[in-house]
Amino acid sequence: MPYLQSNIPHFKAWVRREYTVNHERYHGEFLHAMVIAVTTMPTRCLSFQVIFTGCESDEDEEEPNVHGGAMWARMPITALVADTPLDEWPDPMAVHHAQPWDCSSHHHAVYVLDRATPCPWLAKIDGEFYPAKYLFTVDYAENEIADDPAQHKQSHVMELLDAGEWTGNIVALPNNRVRVTHPAWFETGEGAPDFKPSQHIHYSKSDLDYVLDTRQIFDNLYADRE
Repeated sequence: MPYLQSNIPHFKAWVRREYTVNHERYHGEFLHAMVIAVTTMPTRCLSFQVIFTGCESDEDEEEPNVHGGAMWARMPITALVADTPLDEWPDPMAVHHAQPWDCSSHHHAVYVLDRATPCPWLAKIDGEFYPAKYLFTVDYAENEIADDPAQHKQSHVMELLDAGEWTGNIVALPNNRVRVTHPAWFETGEGAPDFKPSQHIHYSKSDLDYVLDTRQIFDNLYADRE
């Protein structure tokens, strides 16, 4: 399982420029980039490896391309805006809105849920549902929080599609903040599912009757039958 950083299904994005200068200036300005890898650090939000393309200089012939090919590691998710035509730039999001649960481990896996990609997802943020484009999922392991069935959370990385002033922002939400839509396969429900996080860990040796009965333990193809 990767430790700290993994390649991702790369996507184009705009980076809030203030994140490149310690938030000291350039608020409201953006630099174009390719987002190519993800980093997971416990008690922090997802962060990303980006390669700046410098294409913003194409709109101003007098502005030299000084950013093309430059790289940045651990760019926080709140710095990213999808490279989608927008009427205006989205407002910045608080970290707890963009990713309500921090990463739970350095160890993680990145994958795409193929059967959940054809249609928009619904993302619940600050009490409201917004359509979102699913990109990929980050899952965590080898940590007491990540491996606890009552605490485990995945991070589904998505682009907000029609979220008012947040449209275009990149977010990472767990299962209890999203719904998948697909009218050909199922009807999307409404309201909170009747779920409760499991407090149980399931394993074969949990049943004392099984552990003490060697006939069951060794009941393989070669065991004698009475």
